[in-house]
Amino acid sequence: MRQGWRWFGPEAPVTLDEVRQTGATNIVSSLHQVPIGRAWTEAEVRERQSLIETTPAGRSPLIWSVVESIPIPDAVKRKGGQAKAEIEAWIASLEAVAACGIPIVCYNFMPVVDWTRTDLDYVTPTGATAMRFDHERFAAFELFVLQRPGATEEYSEQDRARAKAVYESMTEAEIAEITRIITSALPGSTTEPLTIPAFREKLIAYQGIDAKKLRQHLIEFLEAVVPVAEARGVKLTLHPDDPPRSLFGLPRIASTAEDYAALFDAVPAAANGMCYCTGSLGVRADNDLPAIARRFASRIYFAHLRATTREGDGRTFHESAHLEGDVNMVAVLKELVAEDRRRSADLSIVFRSDHGHRMLDDLQKNVTPGYPAIGRLRGLAELRGILYALDAVPT
Repeated sequence: MRQGWRWFGPEAPVTLDEVRQTGATNIVSSLHQVPIGRAWTEAEVRERQSLIETTPAGRSPLIWSVVESIPIPDAVKRKGGQAKAEIEAWIASLEAVAACGIPIVCYNFMPVVDWTRTDLDYVTPTGATAMRFDHERFAAFELFVLQRPGATEEYSEQDRARAKAVYESMTEAEIAEITRIITSALPGSTTEPLTIPAFREKLIAYQGIDAKKLRQHLIEFLEAVVPVAEARGVKLTLHPDDPPRSLFGLPRIASTAEDYAALFDAVPAAANGMCYCTGSLGVRADNDLPAIARRFASRIYFAHLRATTREGDGRTFHESAHLEGDVNMVAVLKELVAEDRRRSADLSIVFRSDHGHRMLDDLQKNVTPGYPAIGRLRGLAELRGILYALDAVPT
């Protein structure tokens, strides 16, 4: 298995030389500066690739092996195959990536909002901080800040009462902060930052789109792009929903094993693959992570390895240390290693330690939320230790 590291580009707080110090060899990156929906050019991709792969004298080489992500425009999620211009632009970006020899592309299909949290610096018992999704704070935002029509009926009387109490206890600064976190797009997001009025308009645009229709739109997208990926030797990997359940009354269709099975049945080509994210899938207690890895082993080309801890009834969760929480990482890695051993080296699974606690010196620095250097380094070292114990030396 190949050790990856997500790098947000030359403006990121973590430099490429610091990535080398972690032991990672494969870079996961994207052209975040390109507006969503605009086709990437080969020149732009090569410029980023040259930055990553030009190795200074005496330094360890790095390779850009995963694009995470080429954002899918909102129009594709709402219109499916009818969004022809947007799909053609996405294919042009894919072709630019393929021309540069980058073999894996990650993407997601979450409508309106990408991965969602309510707290970026939840203090854990160790003093390190973690990201957290607090169901009550989320409900307070949805019911009393966003004031989404129809939301009231989706919460129990007890939930509504608790959300109101939470909202009334929040200061103006706290309300502004949770609004910023939820609407402003977290790092790596493939959706646009939104104001509250724009957020409401986006939700209105999705009226009438249920899970069945959203899944059909994703299938229509895959039917258009997978043949291109297949012809050019690129593997597409769909990231799970995060959290893996409906938010804001919007359907989500990449949350369970059956969700993925439906997509693989509809578009069976080998290029139609999975980004196996233990953190996102692990939020649901009914997701058996080792079983999912075993079932879809041949479709897993890229893995996000992190753990979460469900709190209370499971609707609230926080990011835990990589070997703690609700994910049996040893069992997961046994499955991934078994699959990796069946493959040639060029198809070896790329994995990265995903997210990480903010700790030690990073507590005093400006860091990319979810992507501090030290917390991810700890996670990568722990994952590497499991691999060595499994006699699977990572590359």
